[in-house]
Amino acid sequence: MSVRTARHAASRPKGRFFREPNRTDGRYRRDQRHPKLVRMTPPIIETRGLTKRFGPRTAVCDLNLTVPAGCAFGFLGHNGAGKTTFIRMLVSLTRPSAGTITIAGRFLAGHREQVLAQVGAIIEEPRFHRHLTGRENLQVIAAARGPQARRRIEPALERCGLSARGDDRVGTYSQGMRQRLGIARCLLADPKLVILDEPMNGLDPSGILELRALIADLVAEGRTVFVSSHLLTEIEKTCHAAAVIDQGRLVAVGSITDLIGDAGSLENRFLGLTSRAGDYA
Repeated sequence: MSVRTARHAASRPKGRFFREPNRTDGRYRRDQRHPKLVRMTPPIIETRGLTKRFGPRTAVCDLNLTVPAGCAFGFLGHNGAGKTTFIRMLVSLTRPSAGTITIAGRFLAGHREQVLAQVGAIIEEPRFHRHLTGRENLQVIAAARGPQARRRIEPALERCGLSARGDDRVGTYSQGMRQRLGIARCLLADPKLVILDEPMNGLDPSGILELRALIADLVAEGRTVFVSSHLLTEIEKTCHAAAVIDQGRLVAVGSITDLIGDAGSLENRFLGLTSRAGDYA
């Protein structure tokens, strides 16, 4: 199995997406199936020693993770493994107990406003004013961001396939449409990094297909999409690479191909790497 685990870093076949064992700068070489991503690229996310404690309980423990720019990156774990806590630290909704976070080359600590201006995030289910239309909800957000955000409303609605329903009240939207409206809201900031926390939960098959296509399109535009999920089949179909977290600790990271290895499926590899139930929040 050519997967980097917490215990070792195995060699990778030439041309795969991997961390070079002799590199210390956190850069990756890309899978040749995605030629746009072949050059060595600075990471969009880098954490070192990231830890979060809630009293005596450790939700995230000494997590070192590097996410390259310009890809769809999965973040896998059982419910309660620490995925949402990690994301809340990335977007400064909770403060780390220890460690550092760097996004797009800048430390989050001390540069919060500048760093988060490059990030769009949906934490759990996106929430909106249900009595307002989709367009009106985006106008409320854009009013706080300035004229550039207002000019992005129509392109964002079109980008997310909501132009025809933009004047309908959000209360009439399906869950899949609310997810897409949430991504449209993220795009008002023109982010380099889009973070989606369990975006496929509750979606029907057509909603999942729409979201999968939208993620691929965002990556094609040069953005990084960080997808936290426990839906392994969708991560396998959607992402170029992934990391696995178990009980707050990083246990593996690599390309989807490398993670699967000889296990036959991402599900089999995941179950072999993790405990059967999460004990952390």
